[in-house]
Amino acid sequence: MVQTKTLAVDGDGHVLENAAELVALMDEPYREFRSSDAITATLVPVDGQDRNLGQRLLRGSARTAQEWLDALERGPMEWTAVYPTMGLFSGFIKDPDYQAVFCKAYNAWLAGGIVAESGGKVLGVGLLPTHDADEAAVELRRAKALGMVAVMFPADGTHLLGHRRFDGVYEAAAELGMPVAVHASGSTMAPGAEVFPKFIQAHSVAHPFGILRHFTSMMFEGVFERFPTVRFGFLEAGATWVPWWLDRLDEEFSHRGEVDAPLLPNRPSTYVREGGNIFFGAESEERLLGATLDIIGADTVMYASDYPHWDGDYPNSLHEMAARTDLSEAQRHGVLRGAAERFYGVAAS
Repeated sequence: MVQTKTLAVDGDGHVLENAAELVALMDEPYREFRSSDAITATLVPVDGQDRNLGQRLLRGSARTAQEWLDALERGPMEWTAVYPTMGLFSGFIKDPDYQAVFCKAYNAWLAGGIVAESGGKVLGVGLLPTHDADEAAVELRRAKALGMVAVMFPADGTHLLGHRRFDGVYEAAAELGMPVAVHASGSTMAPGAEVFPKFIQAHSVAHPFGILRHFTSMMFEGVFERFPTVRFGFLEAGATWVPWWLDRLDEEFSHRGEVDAPLLPNRPSTYVREGGNIFFGAESEERLLGATLDIIGADTVMYASDYPHWDGDYPNSLHEMAARTDLSEAQRHGVLRGAAERFYGVAAS
């Protein structure tokens, strides 16, 4: 098995939440409402799918700092930036007040536990509510104070992140230098995926559609034009869709941009190719990754372990990425390290 020559970093790992510990950190009355063992299993809406096919697809565990430190050694990787597992489904929470309480509890749990105990090897990404944009801006500031390196919105739910109500979040992100990620959940409950009879069908569609939905909304509503200093990341849909989708957006813009996208003075592809502040996650099996990097830049796509989720294959995916012969040295460094360092604002060691 090929090992990495350059010590890699992880742009998108995950933690497995402890439901009881999250409940203990919730504001009342939600702590009381959800304090029984039977209720803590349903802190967020779930689709009931057996994602691991029993035990067949289990990849490992990431419930403690030590488990993640052990996982980093297996790469090896220097550090990981971690996203939720249960929290990816928080966009399906309908109660705005409870959604805000859940995000606040999750961020306190992550920062005070796994992140604090990892010795700087596990970097936290804060979770933002989607219903109350004002509360999301407050939570972004709280996440920064907790030491998080970025914040994320779940991709799935009824929200569109190009809506002007989220401007306060992006303004706070610009002020604090806080990156904003959008992360898919891959649920059968996701808009557009609910029509499929089998999980394999819904899961194949849900990840990319959730990301494309928000990327399109943010692009045509002028978010990237109006907030050029904010670093935005779009994760868990791969990266090789980007040139294809930009071609589509450019074509639409050429016909209708003056009327339907008045806040956008430039072609959509310009913001990705020249802006330098829009990032994507990479899958090791993406055959057109080299060609994609030729178009959008060598340090805009970051390796994502997806550990410990069933649809990742870390550490094999890391070794496969490092061994690719179709990437230039600059592209390889960008994927394995440079893009994640730029996105999260972590200085190269």
